[in-house]
Amino acid sequence: MSRLSATVPVEEYLAESHVLFYLSDAVSQLLEHKEEYTQFGLIRYFAEYFSSVKNSNHILFREFNYIRATPHNRVSFIRVFWRCFRQIGKSGELLSIQEYRSLLQLLCPDFSMEVVQNAARIVLMDDATDCLMSFSDFIYAFQLQFYYQEFLESVLAIYQDLLAGKSPNTVFVPTSASVEQLPSVAVEENDKEEQQRDGVEACMLADCVDALCDRFKHSHPSRACVREILDQTDKVSYYSFLMSLAKHETINQTIGALPSKAELFFDPEMDQELDKLIAQISVSPGSNSSGSAVGGLKEVQRRASPRRNIHHRRKMEVESDGSTEETDSSEN
Repeated sequence: MSRLSATVPVEEYLAESHVLFYLSDAVSQLLEHKEEYTQFGLIRYFAEYFSSVKNSNHILFREFNYIRATPHNRVSFIRVFWRCFRQIGKSGELLSIQEYRSLLQLLCPDFSMEVVQNAARIVLMDDATDCLMSFSDFIYAFQLQFYYQEFLESVLAIYQDLLAGKSPNTVFVPTSASVEQLPSVAVEENDKEEQQRDGVEACMLADCVDALCDRFKHSHPSRACVREILDQTDKVSYYSFLMSLAKHETINQTIGALPSKAELFFDPEMDQELDKLIAQISVSPGSNSSGSAVGGLKEVQRRASPRRNIHHRRKMEVESDGSTEETDSSEN
């Protein structure tokens, strides 16, 4: 169904496109930097803001709550992260959790460590999370965790209920009396570890996830993909299920942020930008290669966000005026 079709109710279109969210953010940014933006004209400001939203560059250097606020923002951030740092995967370099978070913080300074840790647990199957990971393994796990975060949290709650032998629809609130009636801690821990290794009945988990999708308001993988994965085994653990979701090509295509694994390191447009940066570095005598590369990457990122360009130009003008005055006073 076309989103511009006359059969789509206005309220539904606004809810799906999040137009009001972006309009509210545009106004908030305008009021916060009123003096810097109004000199370029309101029409130009709003045009550049929504152009950056359309081109997926609007999430650069924004706060974590903003980049996760809409599905489009999440897809945009995943795509920008891949395009900026896929060269790491191309070189075959392995990175730690903290190093991946540092890369994410270059694009979003307050990016959540919890999201990075959860993505690493998918790759490492919740075991030895201090191990190094390849970029290709991490990026697809990160995509699943970041885009479907609310869904995965709900699935984890269902999985834990099934492990404990409870109905996923019941809520257990422990009290002091119930804690006293628990069996030996050592015995229970051993049983729990054995259960976690074996996982739960795949068919039961499939039925529960299917019921979850009926009432779930956030994004979730297609039921067909979930069934396809769970029908292949009798028992499944939580992280093996998530790893299968992360590797599923149909789910990857549905999200639409990353190419297939075979084309993960192929991006002609970004390759062209990098070639230009390398050419600039090579013809610049006495330049620091690593510093120039970082500076060049930041410059590409700044050019990608028209709305920040206005702010950046204004800031440079102010700094330039200040430096001129200082030079004049020193000459006197």
